[in-house]
Amino acid sequence: MSQAIRYTDYGDADVLQLTDVPLPEPGSGQVRIAVKAVGVNALDWKIRKGFLSEGEPLPGPSGTGIELAGIIDAVGDDVSQWKAGQAVFGRSATGGAAATHDLAGADEIFGKPEWLSFEQAAALPVAVETAYRTLRQLGVREGQTLLVHAAAGGVGLMATQLARAWGATVIGTAGEPNHAFLREIGAIPVTYGEGLTERVRSAAPQGIDAVLDGSGRGVLPDSIALTGDPEKVITIADLTAAEHGVRFSARPGPAGPALEAVLPLIGQGRIHMPIDSVYPLEKAAEAHRHSENGHLQGKIILTVGQ
Repeated sequence: MSQAIRYTDYGDADVLQLTDVPLPEPGSGQVRIAVKAVGVNALDWKIRKGFLSEGEPLPGPSGTGIELAGIIDAVGDDVSQWKAGQAVFGRSATGGAAATHDLAGADEIFGKPEWLSFEQAAALPVAVETAYRTLRQLGVREGQTLLVHAAAGGVGLMATQLARAWGATVIGTAGEPNHAFLREIGAIPVTYGEGLTERVRSAAPQGIDAVLDGSGRGVLPDSIALTGDPEKVITIADLTAAEHGVRFSARPGPAGPALEAVLPLIGQGRIHMPIDSVYPLEKAAEAHRHSENGHLQGKIILTVGQ
């Protein structure tokens, strides 16, 4: 028997319940992971609230969580590159990583370096892949100036540090309490709210070459005004993107190229992903509420059996 966070109706965080479930069995090309840590992402609570349901009811009990770290305890057919006992991290195959055991595709996991804790490893897959993908889509390169909205969140922090490593200047929007931290990682912080475009122009008189919106808080018109071209703006959080002619980048690509590019930078200490807060599995509802409230500095993590 296993345990997992489940919900049977869309709704607020109270719908999340820790439930006894059958131990999942890995299919062909899959492994089963005894989960140690799970990353919490904004996508988790957006799915839970039904924002991506197109008005259809939830078809049945659903799990939550798309990234995890743990130890392989079973392998399916046609899996030769992994064996039980190996520490790994990556993306869930089920979307139910918040559990004591979950399944992952053998090609969607990576060996956990000894210098990474399980919590740190679970914080990486989504943020690294999303930041790497969107910066590539924007064509960010050395000498350019990038504006990142929600720069203190998981994706924002990774995108900020990666762009800096590539030689770009980064302006990051965030709440005042996060400004000192953003300066530490090489960004120029500005606050949200009325007068944003003027503050950004003052911070970047050279102009803004590209914008990554991780906030979804109505900043697309300002972003277009700052770049002069909606093609230079990408959002991962604002569902009104099409109304503004802005690209909405939500479909994840293979995580391998992103992790291959970023893990060495993490190992060298040039990039790091801070942990905003840690909750035990049974307090997943509290973790979701914290994610919904925003104002994060890094990633929220659920721990399992610790």
